[in-house]
Amino acid sequence: MCMIGKPAPAWTSGAYVNGAQKTVSSADFAGKWYVLYWYPLDFTFVCPTEIKGFQALLSEFADDGIGVVGASTDSFFSHQAWFADRSIFPDEITHPVLADTNHSVSRAFDVLKEEAGIAFRATVIVDDKGIIRSINVNDTQVGRSPSETLRTVQGFMAGGLCGADWKKGDSFVA
Repeated sequence: MCMIGKPAPAWTSGAYVNGAQKTVSSADFAGKWYVLYWYPLDFTFVCPTEIKGFQALLSEFADDGIGVVGASTDSFFSHQAWFADRSIFPDEITHPVLADTNHSVSRAFDVLKEEAGIAFRATVIVDDKGIIRSINVNDTQVGRSPSETLRTVQGFMAGGLCGADWKKGDSFVA
């Protein structure tokens, strides 16, 4: 089912938030643009490249008022142990990472690989009115580009026709 142009499902989940266990929900992003990205599993090899990529661009997302939320079906304790490994994550992970252990958020956005009990690599962009503007889903073996996600959100926020490789500040397609 295509969710583009429809209201994003309401969601609530336990999360790793800058080292602490907290509850995060879609209500926390009411009136704001946000990106919700899923990765399959902690303690794997492609996933940290994406998490570190989103973390590295966090200030650029924040400059445009865009929230960033990671998610997997792992527990808070798994996130906590993995993110503490400085050989993998030399810098703190400060954006929320959902611990969707009951799979409710993954199911709500139809990104759960049911037979494996893990999420696909998925990225959802939700606008400030709570409408889904973009969904990108990859199978588990190929990572995404956080900079392309940022460019895409900036394009939607710019409000014009943005051609391939458009960047914030560029002219719109006539």
